[in-house]
Amino acid sequence: MKLFTPREAAKVLGISYPTLKQWIYKRKIRTVRTAGGHHRIPETEVDKFLDQVLGPGTASKRRPNFRRISGRNQLVGRVTEIKISGLMAQVDLSIGGQHITSIITADAVREMRLKVGETAAALVKSTEVMVVRP
Repeated sequence: MKLFTPREAAKVLGISYPTLKQWIYKRKIRTVRTAGGHHRIPETEVDKFLDQVLGPGTASKRRPNFRRISGRNQLVGRVTEIKISGLMAQVDLSIGGQHITSIITADAVREMRLKVGETAAALVKSTEVMVVRP
């Protein structure tokens, strides 16, 4: 199980560090304590709050920074792994506790500047899955 520091979790969720610390103190988000007494946030907890931080409402309201496209099946999540081999890349996204994998070009990964921990959307169209970044 991957554990985030409070700063890393705040960055992934797009909230301030002080806000995340308040969530920890108010027990709004579950943490694990290290031997030194530091808080670490499990990946599953970060994924639970990703939808809440992005906001409720219709898909278009939740994704104002993503490209406007006709596809309705956009699943917003967090990049968990990127493997680049030659011309192709494998991008894994964690979406609501589920994982989805897309095979895209290595150039696309570099062009979108995808990095592990960042927010991205998987666009599902028939048998193809594309990755979109705000």
